[in-house]
Amino acid sequence: MEKKRYDAVVIGAGVTGSAIARELSRYQAEICVLEKGEDVCTGTSKANSAIVHGGFDAKTGSLKAKMNVLGNRMMTQVAEELDVPFRRNGAFVLCFDENDMPALKELYERGVTNGVENLKILTGDEAREMEPALSDTVVAALFCPSSGIVCPFELTLGFAENAEKNGVEFKFECGVQNIRRENDLYILETEQGEIETRAVINAAGVHADEIHDMLLPHAFTITPRRGEYCLCDKNAGNLVDKTIFQLPTKLGKGILVTPTVHGNLLLGPTAENIEDREDTATTQSGLAFVLEKAGMSVKNVPSRQIITSFSGLRACADRGDFILEESAPNFFEAAGIESPGLTSAPAIGVYMAEMAAKALGLTKKESFTPVRHGVVHLNSLSVEERAEKIRENPLYGSIVCRCETISEGEIVDAIRRPLGAKTLDGVKRRTRAGMGRCQAGFCSPRVMDILARELNLPLTAIRKNEKGSEIVFGKTK
Repeated sequence: MEKKRYDAVVIGAGVTGSAIARELSRYQAEICVLEKGEDVCTGTSKANSAIVHGGFDAKTGSLKAKMNVLGNRMMTQVAEELDVPFRRNGAFVLCFDENDMPALKELYERGVTNGVENLKILTGDEAREMEPALSDTVVAALFCPSSGIVCPFELTLGFAENAEKNGVEFKFECGVQNIRRENDLYILETEQGEIETRAVINAAGVHADEIHDMLLPHAFTITPRRGEYCLCDKNAGNLVDKTIFQLPTKLGKGILVTPTVHGNLLLGPTAENIEDREDTATTQSGLAFVLEKAGMSVKNVPSRQIITSFSGLRACADRGDFILEESAPNFFEAAGIESPGLTSAPAIGVYMAEMAAKALGLTKKESFTPVRHGVVHLNSLSVEERAEKIRENPLYGSIVCRCETISEGEIVDAIRRPLGAKTLDGVKRRTRAGMGRCQAGFCSPRVMDILARELNLPLTAIRKNEKGSEIVFGKTK
């Protein structure tokens, strides 16, 4: 049987790879996305600050600055098309010492040069008038009204599901093991056999340099930078309305305090360079550091309201900027996508897709559909709308996750929809079942039952996420 040949293969189904895939799906082409994980959004994209950055921090003239500002401007339309929660809540960058005012003014001037609109430097009192919880030690703040917050899971899923709707094929648990060039084609040796393609787009996150090195001489190094976070209950979600930053350092934008689009409060992250590209452990010292530094920004950090902690890995390239280029004929890199990568994803998607389409001679198709509808969430509906939904499908009347008010109907939708959930974490990212106060303590057994029923699998085959994460192993009696 002849192998299927693709025009382009995207390696990585994080937010960057999924955004590129969606933009490529606008063209007449056979596109495939390869992901070593079991689902969309299993790497860096699932564990970050969920911030839509304004664009004042990135070095002027850099790809980070360009993609950040463009991505920020695109986010309103993208979120509307993909049915993704997004809010422009604005951001503060805090200054605690008059001696640091030149650095704050430099950040303002850089933002203006980068094209960020409506920036303003406020006095400490002006900032506290807008955000009463700010520390009394704040002497000034940079205010960026165009900054925002978004759901990183739903943004990534939105890109991916819309790409799939427009003809892109996704292969999961299909890690790339080697790449070679033969007769103007790239042969990708994967966990599921060989795949032929005219072009490769490397969006492999913390593994992007390893993918590059399979084919080409070493040109850049990716260092995983671990960031630890604390997530607080929704009872603490109104402590601040805006995203609160501190003056940035060489390691990043410091510890932030921010609401989330779902009503929680998020604190973090730390910034620690590590060697293990899969190490997402949290540490006592890291979380203590988060709480200490968050306490510099706001009064009465609600440490007793913390419901979980987690960490994520940022893909830091030794070049200090995004790597968006054609490294070999029809071999494209979207590497080193650290912060502000989530914000930049829509712009990177367009940039990389246009680069690849031009090289391959692709033409736009008339049938592209930009709209994707997400899982309908009961807790976002009016009483009348809920009643109608339950009349249409009684499964929406059965609440499975009490903390987040998630129904069986929502979970079934998450499993049955395009690129549907196959694991507990897959359901969690699509519906928020298990993200509430009890952190899946009550709803996991019921979600497992639903997964087993819908996927026609025994309970012993139901996993938390990747292979080897099965929850139960057999009956006790």
